[in-house]
Amino acid sequence: MSGEQDTPVDPVNERLIQKLREAQGLGMFIGQAPVFRRAIAQIPAIAQSDATVLICGETGTGKELVARAIHYLSPRAAFPFIAVNCGALPDTLLEDELFGHERGAFTDARLGRRGLIAEGEKGTLFLDEVGTLTDRAQMALLRVLQDKTYRVLGACREEQADVRFVAATNAHLKQRVEAGTFRADLYYRLCVFTISLPPLRERREDIPLLAAHFLKMYTAPDRPDLQLSPTARAALLTFDWPGNVRELEHAILRAVQVCQASGVEVADLGLPQETNHPPPPAFPQSWTPSSFKAMKKVSVDAFEREYLAHLMTTHHGNVSQASHAAGKDRRELGRLLKKHHLDPKAFAPASPEPTAPRIK
Repeated sequence: MSGEQDTPVDPVNERLIQKLREAQGLGMFIGQAPVFRRAIAQIPAIAQSDATVLICGETGTGKELVARAIHYLSPRAAFPFIAVNCGALPDTLLEDELFGHERGAFTDARLGRRGLIAEGEKGTLFLDEVGTLTDRAQMALLRVLQDKTYRVLGACREEQADVRFVAATNAHLKQRVEAGTFRADLYYRLCVFTISLPPLRERREDIPLLAAHFLKMYTAPDRPDLQLSPTARAALLTFDWPGNVRELEHAILRAVQVCQASGVEVADLGLPQETNHPPPPAFPQSWTPSSFKAMKKVSVDAFEREYLAHLMTTHHGNVSQASHAAGKDRRELGRLLKKHHLDPKAFAPASPEPTAPRIK
């Protein structure tokens, strides 16, 4: 930020990138925001352990990407990575899906079938949206985590579960434990390691990098000069992205498909109409009519962020020019930019190839 020395971006960790590219072409972790870099810096060390991992974060923050990174950097990388949507496992099918069944184990079981634990032997089983598991499902999973054994339906003996469990949730499981809706013993079995991914609104300085990456990914070779217009970039920076990186990716994909000019405009992004105007204050749930001072601060913060984004867009990230136009001291403007997590370099006209931080 202005008046401070920026933290240098570490070189790309080639080993991680190569393994992720091998893993179905996943590409790179893109981001320079400290909160994001701290979260993913844990991945290589966690990957070397065989303990369970709980990945927390809102929808669209990249939880499965992190799970795949853990797998492909681990000693289990040569074996299967199997993703399971826990919300799609009803009680009647849960044990059959996880454990499999022997021929004749139940009506219509004409053939035996291997379960997901057997299919993922020596590999990683990724339990997405683990917070949606029912009580019965939680109990079945707990037994496997505790004993490292399971029994195929209709079988007489138990099998060893040689698989690593990585779970993900967009729910606050600790709160559910306290409310009695999620088993405490299962929660503590799952969260030996925890990785919390920040929402995109808390790492706004990464939005231009991600947008440039997706723009390059989806733009046809015959349109190499397609760029984001200044107003489109400002809209991306001021939008709160409830769907996070996934929503940003879809917005850029849509824009590339509908844009007929050489520059992507706000309308091409398909964002809600309100994003063309200063966003309404996000009143806290605890708001009461008497909390005027708190509400005034929320409104002022929303105005500041919108104003600063448009100011820096107009002056292409030049803090000196922007401070002169705003009639503010350069250092004071720098403090405001830092307060709202707006990086002047993000408003520069050039769109360099995104880089990924080094993962240690």
